Amino acid sequence: MLKIYFGSHPDEIYNTNLYFKNIYKDEWLSNDFVKRMIKEIDNSDVINNNAIKNDILGTFPPTGLSGGVKTLILIFFNPKKIFNISNCGDNCIPFLFEIAKKIEESSKINKKDITVCLHHFLRLQDGMAVKVINDKKRKVISDPIEFLMLANDYLRRN
Repeated sequence: MLKIYFGSHPDEIYNTNLYFKNIYKDEWLSNDFVKRMIKEIDNSDVINNNAIKNDILGTFPPTGLSGGVKTLILIFFNPKKIFNISNCGDNCIPFLFEIAKKIEESSKINKKDITVCLHHFLRLQDGMAVKVINDKKRKVISDPIEFLMLANDYLRRN
């Protein structure tokens, strides 16, 4: 399940662009799921582990990917870390839930969740459920309006 902490978490990796730049591994771009995220979110194609091609931007290194894609890649390969997803646009959200599902399914014996921090309002789509973990209440929310009201409450406190 996807766990969301509204605001700053003490263990959060806030600057995902810088973190990506420092820990990126070439083999990450060989992953078919990562290639699909890059194609669908950034409208770009992976040429090899060090080059991505876009019709407008031309060829560029992985560090030139959007902040949203970089954040999703980090979450996918480092699910135990807590990343700031405020770099992610609404087009990243379905992939975030897909990553959470993949992580959960890959560890059937010990169910694993991913935890992210959110510093802005996110549009929760119908059928999506998250666990809000502020104040240790750990409330599961699937109603977009309730999620928005809770986000408003927590984000205004910060």
